[in-house]
Amino acid sequence: MTTEKSTSELLLLSIAVVGGTGKEGSGLALRWAHSGYRVIIGSRDAAKAEATAEELNAQLGGKYVLGTDNLSAAQQADIVVLSVPYSAHKDTLNAIKSALVGKILIDVTVPLKPPSIRTVHLPEGHAAALEAQKILGDATHVVAAFQNVSAVHLKDLDKKVECDVLVCSDHAEAKADVIRLVEASGMVGIDAGPLANAIAVESLTPVLLYINKHYGVKSSGIRITGLDGHKS
Repeated sequence: MTTEKSTSELLLLSIAVVGGTGKEGSGLALRWAHSGYRVIIGSRDAAKAEATAEELNAQLGGKYVLGTDNLSAAQQADIVVLSVPYSAHKDTLNAIKSALVGKILIDVTVPLKPPSIRTVHLPEGHAAALEAQKILGDATHVVAAFQNVSAVHLKDLDKKVECDVLVCSDHAEAKADVIRLVEASGMVGIDAGPLANAIAVESLTPVLLYINKHYGVKSSGIRITGLDGHKS
């Protein structure tokens, strides 16, 4: 990994979105494909992934997104995004672990505990991203990002997503790469420190879900103030 990459080099990257048939994963996939990346949707059901890819391609007006099973998607990609319910987190990671060696894994997972999804729940490993790093080992660079982004506006390419994205990892270069992907999806990426800080970032999601319900809105998000001139 390098700290400086040209736009053309970045667009050569393939991104697999494991769990990409859900609202969050498919929304991110759409935005990256629209920005010129090669995107692969992964699912436990390859046919479901193919159907989602076709839906996104219809919206994009061309064949830009592929669909396949989770392992095949991870094997074909340079960067892998994990967007699954927490209940499927461990099993999915173990199923694709061999395909993640030497790669960046962006973990979007939030350890929600139904039915109390609007109350913070800390898992045994304190954060889903920390658990992912423990499962995968040092050969994979885990980055926590996108947990606090509402899926409501991701599918509307004309809509600006009014939300900053906190990015946490123990690997500086991996964080820089992911912040570029945040920018490619139309949002602002903020370096939020080491992977341990994912505990706080993941915990913000049930807070936002509570705010949504309490105020009758669908897409509350976060903004980091005081960084004018430094967000890039």
